[in-house]
Amino acid sequence: MSILTSKKFQKYFVPGIVFQSCVIAGGYGTGRELVEYFMGYGPVGGCLAMCIVSLLTWSVIAGISFAFAWTFKKFDYKSFMKELMGPGWVAFEVAYIILILIILGVVEASAGSILSELFGLNKWVGIIGMAVAVFLLVINGSEMIEKVLSAWSFVLYGVYILFLILTFINFGKDIGNNFATVPVQGNWAVGGFQYAFYNLAIIAGVLYTVKHSESPKDAGIAGFIAGIIGIVPGIILFVAMCGFYPAIIDQELPVDYILTQMNMPWLRYVFQIVLFGTLIETGSGMIYSITDRIEAAYKNKGNEAPKFTTPVVAFVLLAGTMLLAQVGLSGLIAKGYGTLAWVFLIVYVIPALTLGTYKLMKHKQAK
Repeated sequence: MSILTSKKFQKYFVPGIVFQSCVIAGGYGTGRELVEYFMGYGPVGGCLAMCIVSLLTWSVIAGISFAFAWTFKKFDYKSFMKELMGPGWVAFEVAYIILILIILGVVEASAGSILSELFGLNKWVGIIGMAVAVFLLVINGSEMIEKVLSAWSFVLYGVYILFLILTFINFGKDIGNNFATVPVQGNWAVGGFQYAFYNLAIIAGVLYTVKHSESPKDAGIAGFIAGIIGIVPGIILFVAMCGFYPAIIDQELPVDYILTQMNMPWLRYVFQIVLFGTLIETGSGMIYSITDRIEAAYKNKGNEAPKFTTPVVAFVLLAGTMLLAQVGLSGLIAKGYGTLAWVFLIVYVIPALTLGTYKLMKHKQAK
């Protein structure tokens, strides 16, 4: 039996892998996000923010959310939020849709930049190519998405680890020197929380993967593991980036800058092609969360969603965000994510920690 189809793997690791796959393009794929939220605190400050604040925040909220979703059998974000906080679910949905639009804009902008940097192609080739791949994946449903995202995540981890090793071989002294000499600057905890909060909303979009669990405990463990799976590639990337501090701060595509400095064309092509695949992962995961929510709404009313719903929604979202992609990575990340981080603290994090925990305990006592 393949590891990808084993019960334990699907139960404990698939939710985290799908979460990581959806986080990566909007969270750290190009490296620009890590520069924006962590590098300003220096190498040590940035690592503290990621390894302590962001990791624990993701794991705790994911654990509560997954256990809550399994307990009350709410596997799409609308049903989940209605169960969690009643009419307040509307505020979450508005913020969540805005987040998805920004993430898709980031994904498409990244895809255009990657193919432009690698092959000198017009940015629209990458944008349209990525959109077509996402569209084809989405219309094949959740099972296909889970399989593709799981398989690609193994490739991603392998390439990231190789990238870190080669960076240490070539620039290990610079990395060590910057960690040893650059002081911690500012309040790194703020950056860690801000980064964690805007990415946390993605948890609500991958709840369908919790169906593999067999108990609230299984779901909670899967959530805690999800936080670790989600953040580790980002930590690997950040450590590698620290060897190029402070020049890396001004780069729109920090990862590509590092790959160029390493003067290993083959690694640059491999890494960026893998990254392009992760952009497809993120786009498909985000759009599927919307189409799944629509289908669940139809089912709750005793109806079945029209067959054209998924392709139409996917097309509209992808086509609409192509214009947003023209804003550029730096603008989307700095302006869009920064504001949404505090919005999700109010409409998701606090309700999950308070109402979510209370309702789980109450349900357990009643049982």
